[in-house]
Amino acid sequence: MRKIAIAFAATAALLGTATLDAKPRLTPQQRLDKLIEGRVAGEPVSCIPNFETRNMQVLDKTAIVYGWGNTIWVNVPKNAKDLDDDEIMVTRTSNSQLCDLDIVHTLDRGSQIPSGFISLGKFVPYKRAAKVAAAN
Repeated sequence: MRKIAIAFAATAALLGTATLDAKPRLTPQQRLDKLIEGRVAGEPVSCIPNFETRNMQVLDKTAIVYGWGNTIWVNVPKNAKDLDDDEIMVTRTSNSQLCDLDIVHTLDRGSQIPSGFISLGKFVPYKRAAKVAAAN
């Protein structure tokens, strides 16, 4: 009986340590804030080149972030409340750009049955802020 109690106590201690070490999960808005930290917003545009859409992050009920490197593009859809990072997004474009008039269809990841659509908004470019030289 004593061995069981010791094993139980050891397991509880390990589980307690794992819980303390776990980092708090960021909300989608906090993730967006972190992505644009140190960047400056530019003028919103209606379209972005398709090559900018290869790296995409969906932030639940918040925004879609495209791109990487010096410039990322943030799109807050008109129906952002319908964004779900667990759904598959299917975009059909008629040219080499993704535009705010394009409709993005969503599919349930498990069944791949159509689940809705996303109406894109304007694309806001966020560029890394130029480093300011330290004053002497």
